[in-house]
Amino acid sequence: MSVITNLSSRQLRQAADIKEKISELEQQLADILGGRAAGEPAKAKESPALAKQPKKKISAAGIARIKAAQKLRWAKYKQQTSAAPVTDPGK
Repeated sequence: MSVITNLSSRQLRQAADIKEKISELEQQLADILGGRAAGEPAKAKESPALAKQPKKKISAAGIARIKAAQKLRWAKYKQQTSAAPVTDPGK
């Protein structure tokens, strides 16, 4: 059974009043926002931040520079960690 069928007439009237108030508030909000209803998504020309940006591509030279820099960082890290003497705690 639906929830509506279990409600009294007074409860149904209260629900209808609340629904009307919500509709009025949504209309007021739409007027403030320039005609856009509360449930409508922003259009791309109104909000350029929401527009899909073209995917940026990295050139082959750029990728090579990134790889070389990463290899250099790993080499420095491995040199520092391998230079530390390993001590045996013993018994």
